[in-house]
Amino acid sequence: MNLTIDIGNTCTKLVAFDGEDPVEIVTMDDGEWGKLDRLCAAYRFDRGIYSAVAAVHDGLQRRLSSMPFRMMRLVSGVTPVPINIKYSTPLTLGTDRLAAVVGAHRRQPGRDVLVIDTGTCITYDFITAAGDYLGGNISPGPTMRLKALNAFTHSLPLVERKGVAPRLGYSTETAIRSGVMNGVLFEIESYIREYILKYPQLLIYLTGGVRLDLRIPEKKCIFADNLLVPYGLNSILLYNEEITPDEKVNNN
Repeated sequence: MNLTIDIGNTCTKLVAFDGEDPVEIVTMDDGEWGKLDRLCAAYRFDRGIYSAVAAVHDGLQRRLSSMPFRMMRLVSGVTPVPINIKYSTPLTLGTDRLAAVVGAHRRQPGRDVLVIDTGTCITYDFITAAGDYLGGNISPGPTMRLKALNAFTHSLPLVERKGVAPRLGYSTETAIRSGVMNGVLFEIESYIREYILKYPQLLIYLTGGVRLDLRIPEKKCIFADNLLVPYGLNSILLYNEEITPDEKVNNN
């Protein structure tokens, strides 16, 4: 049994894996460390891996350090991974982005894949059929855009992401929400169309906490998978169990 821990900007996702199959998923916020304790009591884990794009709370760090099984931390540019990283600054690559493309390549080997993660930020990451991660882009997420409109103007209110978002806003609230949410949709749809023109056999994975209603005919090549990062973390953990110490040194 393997344990993966994805520490994000808004929450932490715990997934118990039996081989390559997820058997339980737990989401916890800061201070809910008892959820991790209960998951570890419910399963006999052999090993674990975690990644963090946010600061690791002291309470969580203490638990990670005292696990009764080996826990490894994913460090971009240091931890060996089963793909070829062509990013020019691998040490600064977000571990969530790295794990997501590993997960996508594992689930769709031999296919060009674009991973779109809509959360605090919107990230676009591309991996070739040969397993070459070429890089990607980072854009502000919907909530960040809404907060920026409020923070950097004198009169625009802070609007919630969820709510009525017509194509043409009929009030200040709907104008802001529509501008942001439709702007996000137009941005993502444009990326998808551009990549499909260049890579006709492209597959797209959508992940993250924001649900999207894309208005494009290419939906047949789009998959929604909110476990892409845990799948990638588990694949990296399994890969590091398989390779020899010499191979690990050569990968670093």
